[in-house]
Amino acid sequence: MSSVSATPDETVPEPVARTPMPVTAVPPASLGAVMLSRIVLGLLSLMALVALVLVIVLWQKVGGMQEQLARQSADAMAQSLEARTLARQAHETVRDTAARLALTETRVAEVALQRSQLEELMQSLSRSRDENLVVDIESAVRLALQQAQVTGNVEPLLAALKAADVRITRAAQPRLAPLQRAVQRDADRLRATASGDGGEALQKLDELMRGVDDLPTLNAVGVRSGGTGALQSEPIPADAPWWKRILMAAQAEARSLVRVGRIERPEAVLLSPDQTFFLRENLKLKLLNARLALLSRQVDTARSELALVAASLNRYFDPASRRVQTAATLLQQVQLQVRTAETPRVDDTLAALSTAAAGR
Repeated sequence: MSSVSATPDETVPEPVARTPMPVTAVPPASLGAVMLSRIVLGLLSLMALVALVLVIVLWQKVGGMQEQLARQSADAMAQSLEARTLARQAHETVRDTAARLALTETRVAEVALQRSQLEELMQSLSRSRDENLVVDIESAVRLALQQAQVTGNVEPLLAALKAADVRITRAAQPRLAPLQRAVQRDADRLRATASGDGGEALQKLDELMRGVDDLPTLNAVGVRSGGTGALQSEPIPADAPWWKRILMAAQAEARSLVRVGRIERPEAVLLSPDQTFFLRENLKLKLLNARLALLSRQVDTARSELALVAASLNRYFDPASRRVQTAATLLQQVQLQVRTAETPRVDDTLAALSTAAAGR
C-alpha cells in the first residue's frame, strides 16, 4: 500500500473556523491522491471481506471436523464399550470352555482307564481260555503218546493230533498258529512212518507156534519127511521074479533098521523123547515171548527171541524136511518184518505246547 505525504513545496492549510465556505476548485494532484487512497481502502476492504469469508468458511469446516471427531469419538467409545462387553463375554466363554474341557478330559481319562482295564480283562480271559485249551491239548497228546508207545498203534495219537488241530482252528488265535503248524508236521510224519507189518508178523508167529509139534527132529529116523535120500527104498518091479522081490524087500527092511552116517550135532541126535517134548515147548515159549515183545513195542527183545528160535530150529530139527524148510522161511520173513522202528514221537508238538503255555 502506498501512503500520501506532503511535499515541502506544498503548504498545509491552517485550521479555520467551521463556517460555511464557498466551493472552491481542487487542484488535480490532490484529486489524484484522494482517488488513490480510496482505491487502496477499497482494496483493503475487499481483502478484509475475502479474509473474513475465508475465516468463516474455515471456521465452519473446523466446526464440522469437530462434530465429526465428536461423532467418531462417541462411536469409538461405543465400540470400545461393546468390545469390552464382548471381551468379557469371550472371557467368560473361555472360562466355561476351559472348565468343560477339564471335565471332558477327566471323563476321557476315566474312559481310557476303563478301556485299558477292559482290554486287560479281555486279554486275561483270552489268555485263560488259551491256557486251558493248551493244557487240554497237552494232556490229550501225552495220553495218546503213552498209549501209542505201549501198544505200538499210532492211530490214537493221530486222532489226538487231529482233534487238537480242529480245536486250534476253532479258537482262531494268532498266537496258537505255531502250535497248529507243529501239530500238522507231527501228524504228517506219523502217517508217513506208520506201517502195517506188525499184524502180518503176529499172524506168521501164530502159524509157527501151531506147526512146532509137526516139525521132525534130527533123531526121528522113522518119520523123516518124504522118505527122501538114502532112506527111500527102491521100487520093486512088478514083473520081477519072486526070489528077487523077496531079496529087495529084505534089503529095504535092513536099510530101515540100520543107518550109517556122519553125526555133526551129537546133542541133537542123542535127545530123549522127554527132551524133545521140552524142546518143542521151549520153542513155543520163545515164539510167544517174541509175540509179546512185538505187542509191547520191545523190538530188540523180539529180535533176540527170534534169533534163538532160528538157532534151535537149525540145530535140533531136520533141515531136509519140507515142514522145517517152510518154518525156516516164515521165520526169516518175520525177522525181516520186525525191524528196529523208532518209538512214536511228537517232539515238535510238545515243544510248541511248552512255548504256548509259557505265553511267548
